[in-house]
Amino acid sequence: MTRQSLAHIALVVRDYDEAIAFYVETLGFTLIADDYQPAQDKRWVLVAPPGNPEGGATILLARAANDEQATFIGNQSGGRVFLFLQTDDFWRDYQRLLDRGVRIERTPMEADYGTVAVFLDLYGNKWDLIAFRRAG
Repeated sequence: MTRQSLAHIALVVRDYDEAIAFYVETLGFTLIADDYQPAQDKRWVLVAPPGNPEGGATILLARAANDEQATFIGNQSGGRVFLFLQTDDFWRDYQRLLDRGVRIERTPMEADYGTVAVFLDLYGNKWDLIAFRRAG
């Protein structure tokens, strides 16, 4: 049987350091790697949400390398929710977003699948903060 999983999701950013500051200081993510790649004059920057399981997908903060890539900063998914941050305590993490000044696009709502709110990262990418309802 073949086993596959997502390793990294690339997120195009304007600047490594401002992106690290937002994800680590504002959202509370862990900085996994920040390594300079001299052959390509770029950095390999990985962040992960707190409690990310070993082997869980991380976000690669990828600085736009040219003008074409820069046009997608903050709009990698054409205005749709792009990333989904699952939480074990929705109201704790929602309050943390508010306390840290994160822009809320859609206030919390209850849905069949759980509790969800939409927030924006520093570039305007839409994220769901979501606590899934447990089956049964």
